[in-house]
Amino acid sequence: MTENRVAQELPTTLIEQLKVSHATSEPYYLQLKRQLESLIREGQLTAGDTLPSERALAEALQLSRKTVKRCYDELRGTQQLSSQGRSGTVVLAPPRVSPQMGRLKGFTEEMRELGMAASTRVVEHDVVRDRTLASIFHRPSTATFLRLVRVRLGDNVPMSREVAWYDLTAAPAFEYWDTGGSAYAFLQEKCDIKLGHAEQSIEAVMSSNAESHVFGFIVPGPCLLIKRRTYSITDQLVEYVEGTFRGDAYAYRVKLQS
Repeated sequence: MTENRVAQELPTTLIEQLKVSHATSEPYYLQLKRQLESLIREGQLTAGDTLPSERALAEALQLSRKTVKRCYDELRGTQQLSSQGRSGTVVLAPPRVSPQMGRLKGFTEEMRELGMAASTRVVEHDVVRDRTLASIFHRPSTATFLRLVRVRLGDNVPMSREVAWYDLTAAPAFEYWDTGGSAYAFLQEKCDIKLGHAEQSIEAVMSSNAESHVFGFIVPGPCLLIKRRTYSITDQLVEYVEGTFRGDAYAYRVKLQS
């Protein structure tokens, strides 16, 4: 089958939007994956749409079938595509969660309540000294803090990228946390810190370059920036976190009393 014939059989608009560059070191399958994710996120590919077969798309874009297969496999792994027998490869609706606010809980517990499996990918883990942080925590400028940059996933789909700082003066054992499981559980069970309350704000932002990379956005996309200060029962600030949640997957619910 010739390239021109393949191109005629595939949706013209889709082929025009899928371009791979030979001038970058980024793998072809990843370039293609990011572009398809963007089309899904922007609604140009919607739930139920059928994508070209691996062979047809590979020939149209002059790629190897193995490249397209790897791209499709990764999108299936994040539940954005599904193989449906003779129907081919079908676009799935992106997972959307709607947790209820009003109680202090961590990401792991939140995902569990929504019936999703929580997992974490640690990007950075270091001990820092920072005057601005010391001021936020009301500590001397020489105080040390654990800084964590993590990608939080629900059912293997990246839901948020967060940067968190923990007061090692209040919880020195936290420096040796292996980052497995819940941070709140470790604070309470291993550091003997009883959590009291948290102050949280939510604002709309566009994703940064780092966040776009995590979420697979080709261009900056709308997100929710959640800033939280978590206090012990003695009103000592123990955690400050800034988490960016993808706007196409999160819709918070708040119960209002009359």
